[in-house]
Amino acid sequence: MADKILTESLHDGQVVRLTLNAPKANVLDGEMMADLQGGLDNLRGQPDVKLIQITGAGDHFCFGASVPEHVREKAPAMLKQFHGLFYTLADLAIPTAALISGQCLGGGMELALACNFIFADRSAMLGQPEIQLGVFAPPASLLLPMKVGQARADDLLLTGRVMSAEEAAGMGLLTGLYDDREAMLAAVDTWTGKQILRKSASSLRLVVKAARLEFNSVLKSKLQEQERLYIDELMSTHDANEGIASFLEKRKPEWQNK
Repeated sequence: MADKILTESLHDGQVVRLTLNAPKANVLDGEMMADLQGGLDNLRGQPDVKLIQITGAGDHFCFGASVPEHVREKAPAMLKQFHGLFYTLADLAIPTAALISGQCLGGGMELALACNFIFADRSAMLGQPEIQLGVFAPPASLLLPMKVGQARADDLLLTGRVMSAEEAAGMGLLTGLYDDREAMLAAVDTWTGKQILRKSASSLRLVVKAARLEFNSVLKSKLQEQERLYIDELMSTHDANEGIASFLEKRKPEWQNK
């Protein structure tokens, strides 16, 4: 079986690209999250790394976390594993960049939101559609307000709508927007050489810690609270379980509003 995460060393080891490798959907299931966690953990002893790039194989970045792993009995373990990725990124304090083509949804968008920089091509579609299944996105509920403001975050989280790359750029979410994936990769390579590689790796990490002091404080202190809200309250409702079940059974949900 192919590795769920491909690791590439670029620019003489100063850049590491981690590719979600389960096209077309690149779903963040338990196996992929474990491989991604391993890839991040391997960077702890590499002081020369100045940038982590995260992208998806094929035409799409990521459709999100595995819906079958959202069922009530599996949700606690899934959330613990998924949220561990965010704690690791915060602790590493290495600059991060998401490179997005195609669908970037749910947990995939949350992973991108955790990055310092988000680059996309015009095929990108971004959204947090969890509410369509009667659930919510714990990391995005914290990260989106800090990234784009409360009003825009409320819009995306409560409607579950998917936005174009152009709209994401317009709200300041993107660092760069390009015509296609090839143009994006070329531009990011140029940007990396100009804006990242000329700088000290140790200084970059300290700047990330300083710039994200409040960001990471909120993430670390509140994500566990979001996790408890999801497991103890949300998953005790009929409708959250119905939303997941209806998706897996490929039918319309029958909401009871409780």
